[in-house]
Amino acid sequence: MEISSEGVSLIKKFEGCELKSYRCAANVLTIGYGHTKGVTEDMEITQEEAEKMLKDELIDYCNYVDKYVEVPLEQYHFDSLVSWVYNLGPTNLKSSTLLKVLNNKDYEGVPAQIKRWNKANGVVKEGLIRRREAEALMFENKKWYEV
Repeated sequence: MEISSEGVSLIKKFEGCELKSYRCAANVLTIGYGHTKGVTEDMEITQEEAEKMLKDELIDYCNYVDKYVEVPLEQYHFDSLVSWVYNLGPTNLKSSTLLKVLNNKDYEGVPAQIKRWNKANGVVKEGLIRRREAEALMFENKKWYEV
């Protein structure tokens, strides 16, 4: 599957776009829409480069969801999961209870699992609470953009 424009909108809303490198809440060098690979101190990019980085990177994150999820997904499920994995990485997906719950076809149990991941460096972050709430609502095909 491919992420929809709705899924991209969720990612963009919560990642924001920074054209100069910075350290995120997890103390990782970041640029653009949450891009972390190959980022250096004092790095600068254009808006066009940020858009291209996101578009290119989302291919990998869609593939991670396709690879690890063994049950059928609706587009809104897929979009929610890609956002979650984009923020947390494929290793966390692969080892998560969320994935076990989903692959056991317990779709109703997934939103609670999504919401559990609200910490950076062991500290609960308001921004992550809001993002996980939006991802959980999207997974349920509800209005996430009001979060």
